[in-house]
Amino acid sequence: MPRALVTGITGQDGLYLSELLLGKGYEVFGLIRGQNNPKADLVRRTVPDVTLLTGDLTDLSSLLRAMAVADPDEVYNLGAISFVAYSWENAHLTTEVTGKGVLNMLEAVRLHAHDDTSRVRFYQASSSEMFGRVQEVPQRETTLLWPRSPYGVAKVYGHYMTINYRESYGMHASSGILFNHESPRRGVEFVTRKVSRAVARIALGLQDSVTLGNLDARRDWGFAGDYVEAMWCMLQQEVADDYVVATGHTHSIRELLDVAFAHVGVDDWSGLVRQDKALLRPAEVDLLVGDASKAREKLGWSPRVRFEELVRMMVDHDLAEQRAGG
Repeated sequence: MPRALVTGITGQDGLYLSELLLGKGYEVFGLIRGQNNPKADLVRRTVPDVTLLTGDLTDLSSLLRAMAVADPDEVYNLGAISFVAYSWENAHLTTEVTGKGVLNMLEAVRLHAHDDTSRVRFYQASSSEMFGRVQEVPQRETTLLWPRSPYGVAKVYGHYMTINYRESYGMHASSGILFNHESPRRGVEFVTRKVSRAVARIALGLQDSVTLGNLDARRDWGFAGDYVEAMWCMLQQEVADDYVVATGHTHSIRELLDVAFAHVGVDDWSGLVRQDKALLRPAEVDLLVGDASKAREKLGWSPRVRFEELVRMMVDHDLAEQRAGG
């Protein structure tokens, strides 16, 4: 029975990945921060067969203890402070967790593996936010990185550190440069879930409007459940490498609103959406769209859930949750 350690297990990717690994017969260990983490019960309800371990990406000793208990064949480092807007308010903490936390995890894997550094396969969750002020469209593995947020900068650090450990120590360390991926499990602070939840509440008469920032920003949105399959595929390859994971299609916030409101029978949402300059990023990333040709060719991976289907899935979930009193 293969063994896997997943950091960031309380997030949408951690939950979907755990379900995938358990379905493949893995023994799964999840790293969770804090003695009374409020999301621990969510993990226990969703993936009760996962063994939870206490640890912190900023504390190398706790990571070494988790590695000793889990003794994993594969490590998936999904842990991060992942809300981009928050990273301007807390740049130092974002750097410690999202950037230096990758170094700590890599070092814990290296020390645990001793002389056989390729024995434990490592996945790093890189991000399309690393491209920032995009230098080519679409973005691919070789595109120059130009991050536009403290979060993006921290992800670039972790990305290059992963490459460095692969090249310096012979570690089987791969990075997935994942473009925006969403699901009903997405946090309500993210714009897709903020929209789907607000649309559900407006349709049910529970609120009057939703307030957003830049409606013209464009993103390459896919389904998180599809994207975790790409993570697993990377660690099954004989040689570690880096891969863009994306749909190759871009949509604006306006298009997101069109699909979400249309699903509840609203054709004109202009009077239901307000804009607030306070929600604009200090440095915007206007256009992200990925070229996942390498992942298709080498991993045999391609997304299955289309944008419209994803948005409707999220609105349906939020309608059910709000009707149930959520």
